[in-house]
Amino acid sequence: MKQIGAYSIKDLEQLSGIKAHTIRIWEVRYGLLKPSRTDTNIRYYDDEQLKRLLNISYLIKNGLKISKISLMNSKELNDALASFYNLQENDQSTDDKINNLVVAMIELNEELFETVFSSSVLHLGFVDTVTKMVYPFLDKVGMLWTMGNIQPAQEHFISNLIRQKIIVAIDKQSLSKNINSKFLLFLPEGEMHEIGLLLANYMIREKGNQTIYLGQNVPLDDVLQVCDSYAPDYIYTYITTPRVEEELKLFFDKLANSVKKGKVLVSGHLPEISFKLPARVKRIISIKDLVEILD
Repeated sequence: MKQIGAYSIKDLEQLSGIKAHTIRIWEVRYGLLKPSRTDTNIRYYDDEQLKRLLNISYLIKNGLKISKISLMNSKELNDALASFYNLQENDQSTDDKINNLVVAMIELNEELFETVFSSSVLHLGFVDTVTKMVYPFLDKVGMLWTMGNIQPAQEHFISNLIRQKIIVAIDKQSLSKNINSKFLLFLPEGEMHEIGLLLANYMIREKGNQTIYLGQNVPLDDVLQVCDSYAPDYIYTYITTPRVEEELKLFFDKLANSVKKGKVLVSGHLPEISFKLPARVKRIISIKDLVEILD
């Protein structure tokens, strides 16, 4: 079984964007990274080595030469990072911000997360921060998860911080007196990751629509009961958990056939399916698709 926090050089290449060949040269020439070895003599890098490489990558992108970085001790490296970050926090590339979120997750560092997220909101706005920074970051978290390199606690820590940010943003929205459309939002049974659904809720309300947000793990029969009394114009759901095709077909058929009115919108990581979705079900591939419907 793979050790959590044990990265191969190919893992480092994927996560940092720095070629494995370059990492190896830096390691030999400058001693920048110090890999460990398993009992069977296989080289691996731990969380500290990953954080160091991400920080080195950030300094290089900001003009420092690798030869100079190699002479820095830990304090000098941290001071250089703080200096560049304070001077250029609004000019950071999205990749740099995502790397900083990775470090915040590994370190369980809420202060770093807060700094990165808040500066991005000031620079990009809330929706673009989530769609251009948070979503790609969560994709990287998924890659770390499948490689077995993060602990469940680290993933829960960062996901809950993001979730809190979206909930606070929703709480600050004022209720529209002139309602355009009515939306019902829910996650089906077995679905617990609601960041995508929460962001959709924020965007729908921002456009002057009314929402009923049912949240996670909602039985379909409960959804249909609400539809009977609420009669929403749109029903929005989000699917990320792998499901067999027969289960998906039954779910969509029952949902589309049971509601009295309204169109069903579905987002998430749906697999390739051989059956045709019911006419009233529309797949939302991107945020742009949702914006077009709301506009």
